[in-house]
Amino acid sequence: MKVDLIVDGLHFPEGPAFDSRGVLWAVELKGEGLIRWQDGALHRVPTGGGPNGIAIDSNDCVLFCDSAERAIRRYDPSTETTISLAQAVDGESLNKPNDLAFDVMGNVLFTCPGESRHEPSGYACALAPRGVVHKIATGYYFPNGLAFNNDGTQLILAETYRQRLWVGDWDAINLTWSNPRIWADGLEGAPGPDGMALGSDGRLYVAVYGSGCIFVLSIEGAIERRIELPGRNPTNCAFDPSGQLGLVVTEAEKGQLLSLPELGAGSPLFKGPTPIGS
Repeated sequence: MKVDLIVDGLHFPEGPAFDSRGVLWAVELKGEGLIRWQDGALHRVPTGGGPNGIAIDSNDCVLFCDSAERAIRRYDPSTETTISLAQAVDGESLNKPNDLAFDVMGNVLFTCPGESRHEPSGYACALAPRGVVHKIATGYYFPNGLAFNNDGTQLILAETYRQRLWVGDWDAINLTWSNPRIWADGLEGAPGPDGMALGSDGRLYVAVYGSGCIFVLSIEGAIERRIELPGRNPTNCAFDPSGQLGLVVTEAEKGQLLSLPELGAGSPLFKGPTPIGS
């Protein structure tokens, strides 16, 4: 499959996403900021901290996990300001937030792996529009990327250090993730599955860190094929809604943004207004 280079020379890129104007956003985890790819040019937006996964709300504000600040933060391009939306759950600081996604009701779901590479202390949370944070899952080895099915009734979660994906039934009203079960395993990398994106055909495209590949999974969770990339460490991926760039991949070994244009536009993401800050 054709793999195009969008830009290189990045400092551990992560979390690609597109705003309503088709502008591509991502982060530089080791560059302490966001990046914007627009009209063929790269723009850097310093935020400090350790930005990681991102999601863009209905007002084109960029929400991002900040592992260093232990917060969910929001950057508003219209005012060029950054605020924290959430910093704690159950009276404790968030444990190094990693990736996030809006559900169909505008809740922001995010993972907190902390240092759970060798012990099942990672968890996931939901930040409700009114600003309250709830734990929705506990006891995982490095919970990481998140994805929803087309109607938002099922949530898929990557457990990186067990090289597998979980799926469960998501209740966006009551903020419950029920009947979680292993949906796919054998996503072998060093360490394993990271961010992911849903294709328009229902297939899931998973960036498997350490494998040098995007794994393509069927709607039943079977590994159908692997798409090879120039670098070993893809961190995340997102579909260009216009279809022009296809699947955009952030790759950390070579510091690149990559495009797989043959894959088209993908499945639309849920969005909502930014939750009330804490």
